Amino acid sequence: MITDTHTPKSGSLFVIVAPSGAGKSSLVAELLQQDTNIQLSISYTTRAPRTGEVDGVNYHFTDVVNFLAMRAHGDFIESAEVHGNYYGTSKTWINAALASGKDVLLEIDYQGAQQVRAHFPDMVGIFILPPSLEVLKERLESRGTDAPEVIATRLVNAKIEISHAPECEYVIINTVFSTALTQLQAIVHAARLRYAVQLARSPEIFNPLGLS
Repeated sequence: MITDTHTPKSGSLFVIVAPSGAGKSSLVAELLQQDTNIQLSISYTTRAPRTGEVDGVNYHFTDVVNFLAMRAHGDFIESAEVHGNYYGTSKTWINAALASGKDVLLEIDYQGAQQVRAHFPDMVGIFILPPSLEVLKERLESRGTDAPEVIATRLVNAKIEISHAPECEYVIINTVFSTALTQLQAIVHAARLRYAVQLARSPEIFNPLGLS
C-alpha cells in the first residue's frame, strides 16, 4: 500500500460517495457555499459536458487518449470508469492543498474512494444513502435528463455502490435535505478537531505542552 502520511498535513480530506440520484451533488454544493474553508477537487473526465457545465469549474474535460496518457504517467491519485466514461483526481493538487492547510472534498464513486484511501488512510469517508431504491428511482426520473434505459442502468449500479457503504466512516440518509446538510456539516466540524489535524495546525500550542 502506498501512503502519503509521512508528511504532516493540516488539511482534512473528505471523500463523499453516493449512488447517482442520492442528492450528493446538491449537498456538496450547499456545503461549499456555506463553508469557504473547503475546496472541491475538480476531477478530470472524458464525459461530454452537460448543459451549463464549464471546463475547469465542474470538471476538467478531456478526451480518452489524453486521459489514459495522464493515468499512465501517474498523474491521478485515483481513476475509474463509470457509465462508460473515465474520471480521475489530480495527485499533485491534492497533496499541495492538504499540505498548505486547506480542506479538500472529493465527490467520487466507491472505486475511487478505495484508491484514495490507499494513499490517505486518514481520509474521512462519507456515504450518502437514499431513503429507498424507490425514492432513488423517482429522483432520477424527475431530473428529466436521462433516458429510461440509462436510469435502469443507474439503478443497477446504485445497488453495487450502496453495498460499499460500510467502507465509509459516516453514513447520511438523505431523506430531508436540510437535516442531511446539518449532519454533513457536523461531520466536517468534528473531523477538524481530530488530534493529528489540530497538532499539524497548531504546533505552537502543542509543542510547549509536550504534545506531539
